[in-house]
Amino acid sequence: MKKTVTSLKNHFLVAMPGLHDDNFSGAVIYICEHNKEGAMGLIINQQLDIPAKAVFDRLDLKHSKNQGHELIFDGGPIQQDRGFILHSTSDQTWESTLQIGDDISLSTSKDILSDIALGNGPQNSLITLGYSSWGGGQLEEELKDNCWLLIPAQSSIIFNTDCVHRASAAALSIGLNLDMLALDSGHA
Repeated sequence: MKKTVTSLKNHFLVAMPGLHDDNFSGAVIYICEHNKEGAMGLIINQQLDIPAKAVFDRLDLKHSKNQGHELIFDGGPIQQDRGFILHSTSDQTWESTLQIGDDISLSTSKDILSDIALGNGPQNSLITLGYSSWGGGQLEEELKDNCWLLIPAQSSIIFNTDCVHRASAAALSIGLNLDMLALDSGHA
């Protein structure tokens, strides 16, 4: 009996080489929510040239000298003034946290940023500005059109893999070499 996936939550979308969209070319998106109304996710491999410290300063958060050097991410083209924090699931609680996968959660409240700024946050975190969104049925159509490669998510790819290697690591997790998918092949 064929297993039907009803929700793509806790999956990666890896942009296929043929996806020609400035926002998503080369993107790896972690899907945080998916239902019949649509989908929401965060790009996890496009860093901005903004250190987290700049966000802490803008929000008047006290921070330790050791914190805030990591760059934040462009989570997507929608509401780029709004922050989202993907992090390892923790016993700590914050005002607005949603557990997505066994070991991946999403928080959107200022209190988690305050804890991260002081070095008291979750073990792993990734701060994004903005998010990506699809209307009902839109993502399913894009998948049918081969715009995206759908891959079960792994926290190690989000938190322990260099940003530039996340797409290839996600593809390799299902035994696929992204370089073999190139639409144009060059000649030496």
